[in-house]
Amino acid sequence: MLQLFTRADVAALVGELYGCAPWLAERAWQALPLSSPAACKLRLAQIVREATHEQQVSLLLAHGDFSASDSGTDEAGPGGAWRMQASEGELRRMRELAAEYARQFGWPFVPDLAGPLARGLGAAQILGALQRRLENPPEMELAESLRQLHRIAELRLNGKLGLRPLLGEQVLDWCERLARHSEPPWREQGRLTVTYLSEAHRACAGQLREWMNECGFDEVHVDAVGNVVGLYHADRRDAPRLLTGSHYDTVRDAGRLDGRVGIFVPMACVRELAREGRRLPFGIEVVGFAEEEGQRFAAAFLGSSALIGAFDPAWLDLRDAQGMRMREAMLEAGLPADMQAIHALRRDPARYLGFVEVHIEQGPVLEALDLPLGVVHSINASWRALGEVVGVASHAGTTPMQARRDAACAVAEVMLLAERSAAAEPGAVATVGQLEVPGGSVNVVPGRCRFSLDVRAPADALRDRVRAVVEKGLHEVCRRRGLRAQLRETLREPAAPSDAGLQERWERAVAGLGVEAHGMSSGAGHDSMKMHRLLPQAMLFVRGSLGGISHNALESSTADDLQLACLAFQRMIEDFCVSC
Repeated sequence: MLQLFTRADVAALVGELYGCAPWLAERAWQALPLSSPAACKLRLAQIVREATHEQQVSLLLAHGDFSASDSGTDEAGPGGAWRMQASEGELRRMRELAAEYARQFGWPFVPDLAGPLARGLGAAQILGALQRRLENPPEMELAESLRQLHRIAELRLNGKLGLRPLLGEQVLDWCERLARHSEPPWREQGRLTVTYLSEAHRACAGQLREWMNECGFDEVHVDAVGNVVGLYHADRRDAPRLLTGSHYDTVRDAGRLDGRVGIFVPMACVRELAREGRRLPFGIEVVGFAEEEGQRFAAAFLGSSALIGAFDPAWLDLRDAQGMRMREAMLEAGLPADMQAIHALRRDPARYLGFVEVHIEQGPVLEALDLPLGVVHSINASWRALGEVVGVASHAGTTPMQARRDAACAVAEVMLLAERSAAAEPGAVATVGQLEVPGGSVNVVPGRCRFSLDVRAPADALRDRVRAVVEKGLHEVCRRRGLRAQLRETLREPAAPSDAGLQERWERAVAGLGVEAHGMSSGAGHDSMKMHRLLPQAMLFVRGSLGGISHNALESSTADDLQLACLAFQRMIEDFCVSC
C-alpha cells in the first residue's frame, strides 16, 4: 500500500487520481490509515458521494472534454487508442454529441475509455454510451458520470501501484469468449442467447470442459442433464467437498456475466491451486449448471434440481415452442433422458461442506453504495405462472365498445392490479414479462391473450399474499367482462435464507480485503435457492455496471471488481482450511 505520511502526500495522490480538489484531499487525509488499495478506492468514492452537488460537478468540470484533441482525459495506452481508430465521421459525431451533452447537463461527458478490461473501447462503443447517456435524467447522469470518474481514478491508482487484476481479467475473458456461442438470429447480430440443449448450449458445455481440464481439475464430465462438473481432489480421497458453481444457459438477448461469473471465479481459483501444486483438506467441486432460466421449456432450475433429487419426471414430456419434447432434446444432445440416470445425480449432503455461489448482483444497490461486493443474507421467494384469457375475436370497426369481449384489455387490467398489489407490500415485486395476442390483427378485437406472471417477495407469506390478490382479481375481471381465464403455475420457490456460518465466512473474506461486507437480499432467483433444500448455502454478489443492468446485452462489471471476488473466494477457502 502507498506510504502516505503528510497532507502533501495525500494532496499529490488525489491530484493524480481526480485532479486538483483540496476538499477531497483534506477529507482523504482525515480518513487515513486505509488498509488496502480497495479500501483507498472505496473511501475516495464515498467522500465524493457525500460531497455537495457543486463539489461533485467541479470534479467533472476539471476532468475536461474527452473529445477535444488537446484534452488530457485520454489515459496513456489503450484508453486513448480509440482516436486513432475512429473515422472522420465518428469523430465529428462524437464532437457534436459531446457538445450537446455539455449543454444539456452542464458538465463534460466523462467516459472510462479503457473499458472493463482496461484494453480500450472502440469508437462505436463510445458513441453508443454517449447516445444512451444523453437520455438519462440529470440526477441519474451525474451519478453515472461520477462512477466513470471513480473508474478512471481506479485505473490510475492501479498504474501507480503496479497492480493488474489478472484473475479478474481471466474471468472477464472467459465470459467474452464463451459468449461467442449463441443461437440464431442473435448470433448473427453479435448478441447472446443460449437455451437448454441448443447447439450453442452444447458448444458451451464442450468449451467449459476444455477450460476446466486446462485449469487442472482432476475429473471433468457432463452429467445426465447437461451439467458440466469439475472436481479438484483434496489431499485425501475421503475428504469432504465444497460445492460451488452457477448456470451457463442464458435468457434471450442476454448479458455475458449472468451465471457464468459463478463458474469462472472458482475455476480461476482452482487454476491457481493447481499451478501451485497445492491440495486442500477438502475437495472443490465446480458445477456449470445446464439450465436455470426456464427459457426453452416451462420449467426452470433443471440443473440444480437434479443435484438435490427434485427433477420432476413430467418435465421430460414438456414441449418447447417448436413442439420438441425435452426427452427428445436430451437424446439429440447425447444425454440418456432416463430418470434412473438423473436420480443418480443427487448429492449426498454428508459429503459436502456446503454450497457457495458467486453472482453478478443484477441490480443497482452495490453501485449506488460504491461497493464492489455484497454478501447475500437471503434469496427472495418466487412464483411464476403462464396465463391465458379467452374472449371473442370480432371486427374492430363494427363491434360496439359495450359489446366487446376483449381478452387483451382484461389482461391489461390484471397487469395494473399486479403492479398495485406488489407496490403495496414491502419488498414485493410483480412482473408480466410476456404478452401475446395469438393471430392478432390491427383491425380485430383480441379474442385471446396469453401472458406470464412473476411474483417475488422476501418471505413466502408475502409472496403468496400478492399472488392471491392477483389471481382473485384475474377471475373477477374475466367474470365482469364475460371471459374465461386459466392460470398455470410453472414455478414456486420458497425464500432461501443463507446459512449463518457460510455467510460469516463470506463476510470475513470481504472484510479482509478492506471492503465493507454489505449484507443484502437477492430479488433474483439463483441455483442457490434450489441447493438450499439439500445443503447450507450462501452467496457473494459482484457489482454490475450501468446501474447494475442485467438480462441485457449491456450487462457488465470490471476486472477489478471480479478480481476482488476471486480474492474473496480464495480467502473463504483459506477460512475453511483452518476449520477442516
